[in-house]
Order: sequence, then structure tokens, then C-alpha cells
Amino acid sequence: MAFRFRPASRLLPAAAGLLLAVAPLAPALAPALAQGIPFNEVRALNLARNAAVLSNGGLTVYTPANCMFTTSAASNPCLVRSDADGFVYRFLGGPPGWEAKGLPATTETEIQIAPDGRRVVAILYNGPPRSR
Repeated sequence: MAFRFRPASRLLPAAAGLLLAVAPLAPALAPALAQGIPFNEVRALNLARNAAVLSNGGLTVYTPANCMFTTSAASNPCLVRSDADGFVYRFLGGPPGWEAKGLPATTETEIQIAPDGRRVVAILYNGPPRSR
């Protein structure tokens, strides 16, 4: 089967369809892009949060601290360390709405994520809140 050249005008509808399919993702990426935060940092935060949710029974019984829903940045209080070994997050969690209701946390999680933000290196701690 030989390759047939197609005029660009026939490709435009396909390109427009692809653009429309990807458009809903743009708002989710905009905060990270606007703040100049590398995608691996955003990915690491999301992975750490989701790993904690899964480790603690799911969103119906557990919600991580609000700082885990904030785009990763050096000022994020949940980010303990960011270096060549990856990212370490430490945060509290509890039943859904625990922070808004002023309830005490029931769980503390400390988790290390790979530098590229794609892999959980280790769950360093996941248990009752430790005293500081």
C-alpha cells in the first residue's frame, strides 16, 4: 500500500478535534505553568497524596491535609525535603472534613517520591500522629 499525500485542508478537522479533546486539561496545567513549577514536582505531590489516600482506606474514610492539595512549591509546609533523592512529604490526615470541622488528625504520613515524581520510593511512616 503506497502512501497517499493528503492536502492539509483535510487534516485540519482532525487537528481541531485533537485540540478540543486536550483543551479540558489546560486549566489543570495552568497553575503549575503560571508559577513556573516543574511538572515532576506537581506529579510528586499528586502521587504522594494519592498513595496516602489508598494506604488509608480511600477518600470515603480519609482525607489528607489541605497542603497536599496545593501545587507543590518550596513554601508548601508538607514538603519536608526536595533533593537529588527525590521528594519527602510529611502531613496529617483524618476523616473527610476533619480540618474544616476542627477535628484532630488521626493519621500522619511521611512518604518519599522519586525525583521524577513517578514512583513511590518508600512510605517512611503511616500511623497515629507523632508528637513533635
